[in-house]
Amino acid sequence: MNFSGSYAPDDVTFLLKRVHLAPTELAEKERLIQSGERHYSEMIGMERAPTPAYLRVFHAGLEREKGRFARDLLVLARHIATTRRGPIVVVSLARAGTPVGVLVRRILRRMDRSVHHYSVSIIRDRGIDETALRHLLARHSAEAIVFVDGWTGKGVIAGELHAAVTAFNQREGTCLDAGLYVVADLCGAAAFAASDEDYLIPSCVLGATVSGLVSRSILNDAVIGPGDFHGCLWLEELAPADQSRWFVDQVAAEVERQVRQVLTGPQDVSSDHRSRLRARSETFLADMRMRFGVRDIHHVKPGVGEATRVLLRRVPDRLLLRDPSRADVAHLLLLAREKNTPIVIDPALPYTAAALIKEMDG
Repeated sequence: MNFSGSYAPDDVTFLLKRVHLAPTELAEKERLIQSGERHYSEMIGMERAPTPAYLRVFHAGLEREKGRFARDLLVLARHIATTRRGPIVVVSLARAGTPVGVLVRRILRRMDRSVHHYSVSIIRDRGIDETALRHLLARHSAEAIVFVDGWTGKGVIAGELHAAVTAFNQREGTCLDAGLYVVADLCGAAAFAASDEDYLIPSCVLGATVSGLVSRSILNDAVIGPGDFHGCLWLEELAPADQSRWFVDQVAAEVERQVRQVLTGPQDVSSDHRSRLRARSETFLADMRMRFGVRDIHHVKPGVGEATRVLLRRVPDRLLLRDPSRADVAHLLLLAREKNTPIVIDPALPYTAAALIKEMDG
């Protein structure tokens, strides 16, 4: 059954199956992933409520960055509105894309557009949830659908989306737009982005407690059968710490303060620097491999958002920062200290932050 998590029902419909799956201990999960014994989507780690100190960092980050975040959301929503006629169906990629999708939907409604918002699963090496795509296409036209996420790192998910949707179109005779529309594109992989800057998108700081109390998506044959949506855990136990509705309401209020200025401003706000961004990304990845002996490129995570994910739910090897005095890396420093993760200061780093996943022997 589809549901809205802890969001208001009008804000989003999660096309995810609520399942029960015992968590896997972090180091064991990392070993199983790296050994090839299990795919990361078959397991889930334990999520805990943020500590009071970490929550203070989140609130400070939101207060500091919500102006820029709101402006970029307006630019993204305006682009979607100007390139779609008729009703719009925002399809966010669970789960980091969900708060962005909620806010984009609200902005489009503010622009008097008819809009629906769904959140669906996409998994690296497994593709997008085709059951969810069929569900959408049974209710909406392909031309109305736009895929939305928060940011790109190396562009893996943007590439996964393009390949999966293109193959689906060819097989099913549909015409879904395979492009990804994001707030910030660090590597030139998005169809459109409001920014190419590596800044703190505030929702990246938290996990389930800013994403409707929904876990990362799960694709495990023990709990997902043929014709099911991809799965998730419904983390009701984290409800006392939930920030999801409060967060989108705070950002929506900031959007309202900026809406006239941004929506009536110049149309060409976001220049497309895809080739330059791709070259920067490729150079950075090659440098990380050479400097640190990284064997698997998936273990290199560029950008504040991706570095945060590593420190929250993987076994980190090291955290790289361009400038540790920047306020938008305060949460990374806190997490790194909690996990005893080595910190490398590199003023020449092309991103605000990056993280390496620890490569497990054997």
